[in-house]
Amino acid sequence: MHDELRFGRYVAHGGDLGAGITSRLGEAHPEAVLGIHPMAVASPLACDAAGVTPEERAYLASVAAWSAEEGGYLHQQSTRPLTLSYGLADSPTGLLAWLVEKYRAGSDRGGDLSSRFSDDFLLTQASLYWFTHTISTSFRPYYEYAHGLTRRFERVNVPTALALFPADLAQPPRSWAERTYNITRYTRMPRGGHFAAHEEPELLAHDLTQFFRAHR
Repeated sequence: MHDELRFGRYVAHGGDLGAGITSRLGEAHPEAVLGIHPMAVASPLACDAAGVTPEERAYLASVAAWSAEEGGYLHQQSTRPLTLSYGLADSPTGLLAWLVEKYRAGSDRGGDLSSRFSDDFLLTQASLYWFTHTISTSFRPYYEYAHGLTRRFERVNVPTALALFPADLAQPPRSWAERTYNITRYTRMPRGGHFAAHEEPELLAHDLTQFFRAHR
């Protein structure tokens, strides 16, 4: 942003892995980053169990339940990414099934995937991985994070707006997010899921505008 694009000050937004990148920008370059707008937050490096609130305890229980019921892909990509990669890189059907299941699980679809994503959209996402042979490299961040190859960040002090969509993977309470971030805006959206930029672009754009307008 600074060396190549010549922006002295800027803001950042991201969800999923992009939320991690956005958080790292805020931590590493507070002199340049005016604010960040993630849709997910990292857990604190350390937490005293005695100081966890009932709301936070319920949140952590929901994360554990999600991991047990929906986190199989995360465990596989974090522990045996290459084994999985060979199969998905060799079978377009397998690749499409792997990706479509994620769109089904993470979207606010009301039981109907086509209400959120067209066949063309889903095939385009699969094609991006298939024709570029990049499903394997897309798994690397999971493995590297799980094996301590990615440094955990400690604290993000730039103004942070957290936007939570109800069908996303996690719904951390504000107090939990504030353990690691300088939360100045906290929004629980009425609808939408993990792929909010596609599912609810107007809700997301409005929240981005409202937050970043104050940090021009």
